[in-house]
Amino acid sequence: MPKFAANLTMLFNEVPFLERFAAAAKAGFTAVEFLFPYPYPAAELAERLASNQLRLVLHNLPAGNWDAGERGIACLPDRVSEFQDGVGRAIDYAKALGVPQLNCLVGIRPHQVDARRSFDTLVENLRFAAAALKREGIRLLVEPCNAFDIPGFALTRSKEALDVIAAVDSDNLYLQYDIYHMQRMEGELAATIERNLPRIAHIQLADNPGRHEPGTGEINYPFLFAWLDKLGYDGYIGCEYKPLTTTQAGLGWLERAVRE
Repeated sequence: MPKFAANLTMLFNEVPFLERFAAAAKAGFTAVEFLFPYPYPAAELAERLASNQLRLVLHNLPAGNWDAGERGIACLPDRVSEFQDGVGRAIDYAKALGVPQLNCLVGIRPHQVDARRSFDTLVENLRFAAAALKREGIRLLVEPCNAFDIPGFALTRSKEALDVIAAVDSDNLYLQYDIYHMQRMEGELAATIERNLPRIAHIQLADNPGRHEPGTGEINYPFLFAWLDKLGYDGYIGCEYKPLTTTQAGLGWLERAVRE
């Protein structure tokens, strides 16, 4: 049976961020993930995890100025030094928090930047990050995102991300497969997951349309959960969705998934 992690960036958003750890534990989660730890001292986050008996399974590398609309900097040729500094900062947090893997949001390619140059920059940055993380026993992930929610994002399909992974040629770089993003871009969820399972280290979910909890849209999640179980996927599934009403009111899907 797949294991589920509450995404604290999106779930339990009825309460301040640091209170979401307790809310997740109370709801029955034993693992969490979130976008960024950097606004908080690592010691504070570690205490919240420990006191609520939670495991942090994923967070992202620094992704530039998020509030200004940046969604990563790994594909930007003029931000390489900043990217490398961010890798070091992410490693420090990951080691303090016991995080086994870090995701890289690759960024939006500016129109004035040549596509080949952006691709080569991304490959070199991921090669640097994969090697640095490997020395610390931490896996690096890269995630394609849909072009409707993030126009201009540099990786929008599974094959694009897998092509980058092949170009980097590291045994420490894996695919983060977000079911919601890939349903919007390409469909063929079950077949794509099966075909690429050896390279998938983490999965995230939300339904479509709306990016709400499973059961609110078109994706057949009971089938997918059984499919993942059949394939032997033993990683976590991050619950990265926007609750239709409140988080607690929408958790019936999780109770059914665990029960079945």
